[in-house]
Amino acid sequence: MKINCLIIDDEPLAINVIKNYLEPIENFEVINTFSNPIEGLNFLKNNKVDAVFLDINMPVLDGINFIKSLENPPILIITSAYSQFAIETYELDVLDYLVKPIEFPRLMKTLNKISKRLENKNNIPQENIPESPFIFVKIDKKRMKKIFFNEILVIESLKDYLKINTLTGKYIIHSTLSDFTDLLPERNFLRIHRSYTIAIDKIDAVEGNSIEIEGLRYVIGRSYIDHVKQRILNSSI
Repeated sequence: MKINCLIIDDEPLAINVIKNYLEPIENFEVINTFSNPIEGLNFLKNNKVDAVFLDINMPVLDGINFIKSLENPPILIITSAYSQFAIETYELDVLDYLVKPIEFPRLMKTLNKISKRLENKNNIPQENIPESPFIFVKIDKKRMKKIFFNEILVIESLKDYLKINTLTGKYIIHSTLSDFTDLLPERNFLRIHRSYTIAIDKIDAVEGNSIEIEGLRYVIGRSYIDHVKQRILNSSI
């Protein structure tokens, strides 16, 4: 499913940053951009748009009043150099608030939120869902990799990087374990150590303070052990 995106910002450079970030991501498409918010508003009235990246400080019509003028708003993401408008915009049902300059890992969190919101909104019957839930991760400068949640085994922290071990391969990405774990479905994944997050359904055995997955053992951190064992017990039949 293509997710149609619109970018509205009076700074061409800011538009290009988001547009270039979205270009290699196959299920997101920028269908138009506007530096004039009035033109963007007119476009929304006559075209199907799933998500709008919207600046706050714009001439003629600022982002706040732009949102208030919408009758059936799409998913809204604020992009601003100023953080003080965040509370006001969240009261307008804004999905996310990105503070410029926008870093790619932060934008990826937003894109996954958009996918999840649309999935819940559409509420597609199970038999019509073409594939399992997934996440896109950046594995080099130009390549985005789709990783299905049900294929992930273990995510391992390597300081400023992560190694994602899956049933089909291993991938190195630039992220922290905390940030990446926050993007995963909580019911399916479990942080067991400051260096490991694991897929609960891929656990083969639990012995003492370690977990076995695919023949490899992963130590449960001392501060995690009570919570981990309780979660595993609750997941048992």
